[in-house]
Amino acid sequence: MQPFAFHRPSTIAEAVSLLRGDAKAISGGQSFLPIMKEGLAAPDTVVSLRNIDDLKGIREEGGRLVIGAAETHASVNRSSEVQRLIPSLAALAGGIGDAQVRNRGTIGGSLAHADPAADYPAAALALDAVIHTTKREIPAASFFTGLFTTALTADELITKVSFTVPSRANYQKFPHPASKYAVVGVFVANLPAGPRVGVTGAAPYAARWVAAEQALAASWSADAVGSLQVPTGTLNEDPDFSAAYRAHLMAVLAKRAVGACG
Repeated sequence: MQPFAFHRPSTIAEAVSLLRGDAKAISGGQSFLPIMKEGLAAPDTVVSLRNIDDLKGIREEGGRLVIGAAETHASVNRSSEVQRLIPSLAALAGGIGDAQVRNRGTIGGSLAHADPAADYPAAALALDAVIHTTKREIPAASFFTGLFTTALTADELITKVSFTVPSRANYQKFPHPASKYAVVGVFVANLPAGPRVGVTGAAPYAARWVAAEQALAASWSADAVGSLQVPTGTLNEDPDFSAAYRAHLMAVLAKRAVGACG
């Protein structure tokens, strides 16, 4: 790991002012620190967001669930507001990594890092989330743009995330036995605008599964998605899990998720 300057601002404005040149923001560090240790990133300045109170808080606002970017996975899992409004999101947070990761990693950091096998992106897409930043509001459908790539600019920070409250929702994933990341994860939700399905792990970045949404709009049933044939052309392929296997998992997990919704 290369030497770097370290800053711990107490306000969002101060943090943004420090994001110049090769500077990088860090919250829980569960994603970025391993990259630095491997020498895959060598910022000259690291800006910690841990002491910024305005990035914290979980509340209902305008009928939506709003979660501060610096809230940890553990706090999302334990939150009475999350459990009341979107219990499936609380359960998702409780299944991320291990206890150490859940107590340090944050929702904002996870979304900004955009790991193709992370859990939150599937929920953000299925729940029509809006990612609020220091510059603008970005719909989740426009946020994930590629492998570890988002719509964020270098000097832009996520401040909070707001989620549509569904009438019913569920998340199912097939976790990698070592990392606990999703080999495939499928989040289904029935929103006022209609069914939404977010998928993570299957492709280079998380995306909505439109064919499943259309099937559920015609008939909200496990069988409607369980029989879907998934094209494998854009799916991930590795020595452990083939694209065909991931396609199979998408249908199986979608069927389980819809069935769990009741």
